[in-house]
Amino acid sequence: MSLIAVDAMGGDSAPREIVEGAIIAAGNGVDIVLVGDASQIEPILEGRGVSIAVRHAGEIIGMHDDPAHAIREKKDSSIVVAARMVADGEASALVSAGSTGAAIASAAFLIGRLKGVKRPGIASIFPTGHVVMDVGANIECRPEHLVQFAVMGAALSQVYLHIENPKVGLLNIGEEDSKGRALEKEAFALLAASKAINFVGNVEGRDLATDVADVIVTDGFTGNVLLKTGEGAGKAIQKMVFEMLARPEYQDAVSELMPAFIELRERLSPETVGGAHLVGAKGVVVISHGRATRIAIDNAIEIAAEGAERDLVGTIATGIAAATR
Repeated sequence: MSLIAVDAMGGDSAPREIVEGAIIAAGNGVDIVLVGDASQIEPILEGRGVSIAVRHAGEIIGMHDDPAHAIREKKDSSIVVAARMVADGEASALVSAGSTGAAIASAAFLIGRLKGVKRPGIASIFPTGHVVMDVGANIECRPEHLVQFAVMGAALSQVYLHIENPKVGLLNIGEEDSKGRALEKEAFALLAASKAINFVGNVEGRDLATDVADVIVTDGFTGNVLLKTGEGAGKAIQKMVFEMLARPEYQDAVSELMPAFIELRERLSPETVGGAHLVGAKGVVVISHGRATRIAIDNAIEIAAEGAERDLVGTIATGIAAATR
């Protein structure tokens, strides 16, 4: 069974919510080590009836610390110690709700990149079932980076969504291959020429509501805007639905409809996914939101465990090697 190293001190509600999420995941059979201040972690675990190892780390990298500087100076920080466990083969995956920059820097400098990967990126699995990459790690990209994002995003689709040959689309402002900036035009040509990618051409933001593509690739700036817009749209839809259900004329139907709408709310919630994947590193890395609750942490740990068990890293490495032949 794969061991998941969890940064217990990362996040707005650490360590309480992180530990509580780990307790839920451990109850579901996941093998976990909590990394952080043992004096704060162990009292929360006491008497809970689960077996979770604790690796003491006495320092914390805060949200306002410079990531690259902090991982060099705070060698006993929870995120650094957890990343070293992955790098040394003690753990198969890392989960953190702390500083995204620190998680990226730890993965890049401590865990290391897979052979051939030019830029690790952040991939998110949307509630629609689409994998979108990059959603924030690389604000500026070159066309060849988007080709590798396509390969790595397709690996996520294969491992988590069980799609054998994922369709890859390039996010653009129109379907025609002449659309977009120089980045999209050059990336289009490279993607179309690659025999390792099932490229279906340009797609638009509205294609999140279609099955034209399974994987959508873009630069980190555009992808992050798409991600945050999607989250906002989901919240707006929920608000409108529940406002409508509160109308007197619908009260008779509410009891029958409410379970379906609650299910919809859960499906649209970022907590259901738990976190985004930092892909391209030599280990599974899942980054959860700083405001993550125990539910999100549980889900983040469980998807990290699934990625480790189903060899996400190996799938990515195979795809990168095929794309660079």
